[in-house]
Amino acid sequence: MSTIDQFLSEINQILRSKNGQKLGDYLVLEPPLPPLYGVIVNELRGNFPASKQDALEAQCKKRLPEYEDGEVGGSWTNFISFLVQYFVFLRDVNVEQLLETHDMLKLLLQSCTLALSDATMGIVVLPSIVSFSRTLARLAIGLDKRPDLIAHLTQMGAGMGGEDVAERVTLVESSANVIREALKKCLSEKAGNATGLDANGRPDGRRIGIYLLGNICLKLFFHCRKLRSAEFVFNSINQNSPPLFRFAASQRVTYLYYLGRYHFANNHFFRAKSALQAAYDQCHREGVKQRRSILVYLITSNLILGRFPSMQVLGRSEAQGLQAIFLPICQAIKKGDLATFRSLLDVDHPNAAWLLRKRILLQLRNRCEVLVWRSLARRTFVLSGFTGDASKKAPSLSLEDLHILARYLEGRASVVTAEVRNDQSEISTNGHSSYIDPDLEGEVDFEDAELISIDEIESIVASLIHQDLLHGYISHKYLRFVITGAKAKPALEVGFPNVWNVIQAVADTEVPGWVKEDRVQADGPRVIKITGARPAGAV
Repeated sequence: MSTIDQFLSEINQILRSKNGQKLGDYLVLEPPLPPLYGVIVNELRGNFPASKQDALEAQCKKRLPEYEDGEVGGSWTNFISFLVQYFVFLRDVNVEQLLETHDMLKLLLQSCTLALSDATMGIVVLPSIVSFSRTLARLAIGLDKRPDLIAHLTQMGAGMGGEDVAERVTLVESSANVIREALKKCLSEKAGNATGLDANGRPDGRRIGIYLLGNICLKLFFHCRKLRSAEFVFNSINQNSPPLFRFAASQRVTYLYYLGRYHFANNHFFRAKSALQAAYDQCHREGVKQRRSILVYLITSNLILGRFPSMQVLGRSEAQGLQAIFLPICQAIKKGDLATFRSLLDVDHPNAAWLLRKRILLQLRNRCEVLVWRSLARRTFVLSGFTGDASKKAPSLSLEDLHILARYLEGRASVVTAEVRNDQSEISTNGHSSYIDPDLEGEVDFEDAELISIDEIESIVASLIHQDLLHGYISHKYLRFVITGAKAKPALEVGFPNVWNVIQAVADTEVPGWVKEDRVQADGPRVIKITGARPAGAV
């Protein structure tokens, strides 16, 4: 008996016992392969070259008879095709040709996904699909970091022209799309009851692969920055998955991390905080690298929501180096120091490259400035505000005082800009031209940028009031911010409520994409909402 025949006989026994994990151990891909596979490769190249593909398929069908109704297990048509594709991969792959290996691996995974479709035996190939998907993901990301190997693909996409360039599918995204097809098979599992759980409360059937494959897809989509594709994964899981807590901790943590980043990218910072906090709490303490990745976005989300990290958190091993980045920002927000805040988040700041790489610079700069203005207004009130008296006059803050302080801080911030302009003037005098668009020449004074006006200050305070970050109203006649309801409590506490408490009070605690509860069985009791229902016959 040849080595291939012996290998097929062992595969047949595995299928009979429905041992998917053992099948995955047999169908290995990544080098270095055991010596047995070297013998198999030599036999494939000698007895079943590309010209004898039909003979290879016939040999597989001979050694792997299909199961029939009433049998425990056996092969099926799509599995035969998949196994033939596996042998072709072993026979023809050249690991030194990474792009060709990537394309062959995609074809193998597509064939394996078809085998997964079988309602009875498909689950047997699930461990193999997960293993192949991880290999494909690593290979795709590795190729993406080697532009010299995929330059011709980029040129082909650029040559298409028009709208197709913006919508063209990258190599990483194409890999994720192949894995997503396998995820769809897991999400469409119909075996078992409507809850998707077995008698022991664990995911039933192919559902066990939902988060294993989903997390691989999300890793690739986030790598190539395709949030729309990631949204499809979250929506599909939200509609069809058993609750997340039924799955392994590693799967929960990874999924919640990507879910938090997705909501963060879409400016849903309270949702992001909820998902990231759960991921951080459930992440193993020894997973320092993973905890650090979560903590970066968790701290940023909380900052935007008005919560600063404690020194205890910043002193943890996974937070090494984060204190130097985030603590100055927290201090600038707390003091209302506009100049320092804008300097810390300027693109020329030494930390800007790191913040941009993490994709949090713009969120911090745009979303936290409103908190700086609130702190600046509070600080102005402490310094020069009217706290009320026996004549029942309400506590108030002069907008002119706030205007003076804001102009002073903006003037400090403009010093750096002035120094840059002086450097540019020196360059111009050395023979380099300073270009100004002809359409703007004479229309804009580039030398004397106007500082903030009193009208802008009034607009900012009105915005803070509208967001409930200030409690009171504006007296346009006297240009004052008047605090209301300060009879029972101190004016400072009433007029400048805690930012986190304000946001938390109105935030929606539901996090789309996070399945928290078991699904009700189809034959169980159902509640039908009839709110707003019209009488029978109504138009």
